[in-house]
Amino acid sequence: MRLAGKKIIQLVSNDFEDLELWYPVHRLREEGAIVDIVGEKADEKYIGKYGVPIVSDKAFDDITPSEYDAILVPGGWSPDLLRRFDSVLTMVRHFDEMKQPIGQICHAGWVLISAGVLNGVNVTSTPGIKDDMTNAGATWHDEAVVVDGHIISSRRPPDLPDYMREFIKVLEGSK
Repeated sequence: MRLAGKKIIQLVSNDFEDLELWYPVHRLREEGAIVDIVGEKADEKYIGKYGVPIVSDKAFDDITPSEYDAILVPGGWSPDLLRRFDSVLTMVRHFDEMKQPIGQICHAGWVLISAGVLNGVNVTSTPGIKDDMTNAGATWHDEAVVVDGHIISSRRPPDLPDYMREFIKVLEGSK
């Protein structure tokens, strides 16, 4: 169990990309990590783009980021909702300031853009938000996964194996 004792925040809101949320949760739990599903409300059912539900463990405002080792932002349309919460942006900024792993996939870059943490960072995302990423000061690459220090980014569901392999490597090496 390479990640025993590690605690990860998996953000959630409605219209998340089902695979981009569930695949990382399962992979991290397989490696022994504790993954808390964190949404606007605790014990709330959220529905993915393709109808797969998930129930949150905790609410954004219940979280103390310093008690966690990493944060994951799912793709889909949920990042457009997530970035509207100051508490979410504060969490992302915390992990950026502490240089702890931040995982983003597909449209998740919108949250990091709104948090103001992408200036000078090498990233990837769905090509649909390439301009948003570069306008935020990032250098965009059309690759399955890009690791720039503590920020691990990926494009879309077919890239999930590469994304999680690299996220786990960075998480293993973090404090």
